[in-house]
Amino acid sequence: MTRAEEKPWLKFYDPGVPLELEYPEVPVQALLEESARKWPSKEALFFYGTKITYAELLSFSQRLAANLQRLGLKKGERVALMLPNTPQYVIAYYGVLSAGGVVVNMNPLYTPREMRTILQDTEARFLIILDLAFPRYLEIEGETSVEQVFTAGIQDYLPPPLNVLYVAKAKQEGIWQELPQHPKRKDFALLLEAGEPQPVGVHPDDLALLQYTGGTTGSPKGAMLTHRNLVANVYQVWSWMEAGRFRQDKFRLEEGNEVGLCAVPFFHVYGMTVALNLGIKGGGKLILVPRPESKELVDHVEDHRVTLFPGVPTMYVGFLQVPNLAKRDVSSIKFCISGAAPLPVEVAKRFEEVTGAKLIEGYGLTEASPVTHANPLFGKRKVGSIGLPLPGVEAKVVDEAGKELPPGEVGELVVRGPNVMRGYWRRPEETAQVLRDGWLYTGDMARMDEEGYFYIVDRKKDLIIAGGYNIYPREVEEVLYSHPGVLEVAVVGVPDPYRGETVKAFVVLRPEARGQVTEQELEEYCRKHLAVYKVPRKWEFREELPKSLVGKVLRRVLREEGGKGGGL
Repeated sequence: MTRAEEKPWLKFYDPGVPLELEYPEVPVQALLEESARKWPSKEALFFYGTKITYAELLSFSQRLAANLQRLGLKKGERVALMLPNTPQYVIAYYGVLSAGGVVVNMNPLYTPREMRTILQDTEARFLIILDLAFPRYLEIEGETSVEQVFTAGIQDYLPPPLNVLYVAKAKQEGIWQELPQHPKRKDFALLLEAGEPQPVGVHPDDLALLQYTGGTTGSPKGAMLTHRNLVANVYQVWSWMEAGRFRQDKFRLEEGNEVGLCAVPFFHVYGMTVALNLGIKGGGKLILVPRPESKELVDHVEDHRVTLFPGVPTMYVGFLQVPNLAKRDVSSIKFCISGAAPLPVEVAKRFEEVTGAKLIEGYGLTEASPVTHANPLFGKRKVGSIGLPLPGVEAKVVDEAGKELPPGEVGELVVRGPNVMRGYWRRPEETAQVLRDGWLYTGDMARMDEEGYFYIVDRKKDLIIAGGYNIYPREVEEVLYSHPGVLEVAVVGVPDPYRGETVKAFVVLRPEARGQVTEQELEEYCRKHLAVYKVPRKWEFREELPKSLVGKVLRRVLREEGGKGGGL
């Protein structure tokens, strides 16, 4: 079998994208070290007026590494970061890795119960936390192995008068609390006292990150991602954008000159790889956004001439809803990669029309650092496809027995490559379930066409079986998204005494369609485009859909609510 037959997707790579990749044998922090060497005085971070150059960022992260070592951090020990997209996160992330530590990413909105689960599982010795979240830590402090907590405030990196206004607003909203004196608590600034870190000798196969996943569907598991995994994925995604390197139009990719909008949270592996590590590798100016709001994103694009905007579908939906968008100049955007949830075709089309950018859908999962597939930026794009495997990624579709299926047949998507995790932290049984013979079993039902383009049919667990028929929610959602009155939609299976399960659609209408578009109209619309058994039998109109912080619709919540007889 020829390579083209084995990997039919290679023929559809954009010109300039390498068919094979070589990865540097370096740890993650080397991305920052190299960019600081090339562009020491260039702006690395911009945070509401505060500017930090590459040389300063490297210096701060090395000071933090030195101070953690002075406090006793040893190679391989875990340091938990519970911060939004702020300068402190970036400094701490590269600093912990430089000290030989392992980063544990935590969502700053976690409840005490969620914090306890991860801190106990990782046995983290140090916790760097948003000051507003410190009271939550106090509820569980005696139940973890954390020895020292460093609190970081958003106001600490805001220039005047924004720092004062931020505190005043937090007090007004009732979320501000004066931090109590506590023997374990110290200020983040103490980690930036002068010092030189001791060389640790971090190997590419050493653990860099514990990224917890599965929290929305069950017990969270820590994906063990090595320095090699993370560096490989940065280079894989960067190589995909190499298609723009030699262009003479607005899509020309220039190292050291791109501006990245960092609205996807860094504590999520997608934001950490595609916004942070990729941006730092490319010597970009990163605009940090701790709490994305649609108008603010448009303001940043216009004010800073943003060129790269990785996001999630809800960000692009919100962006398009900003009033008077037609009067704003958002033409600087070159490339957007959408991840974390399926991108509705209509949203992508409208976004590209408004901005002139390339908005492509990618696919990935935490266990793969995370990106494995993307549509070509300039070549053939196929509606509803997640695109082609990135350079260095192998992918196939298999049946229940693990046997490869021919093009067109639906089975489970499996992938392998240098970006695939070592396994789940202290979970050998779960690791054995998903890592088999070097292949990562994704849990996603997919098919590949003759040209090597992959299509996610649905999550294995989201499949609706109604009266013996297999119904894939995404197919129904795509039809509803094409209706002009629909802003957002989620389709789930709910219990039905006759069919076992039936299809229920939760719909958010566009403001102008509210009170106009009816259940009957949507049902008739679906009947024109779907087999009758796929048409939703139950409908519920909502003001909004429940989502995780990265914008992924929480189907589990909707299934639970839908099964209680809510809706029409």
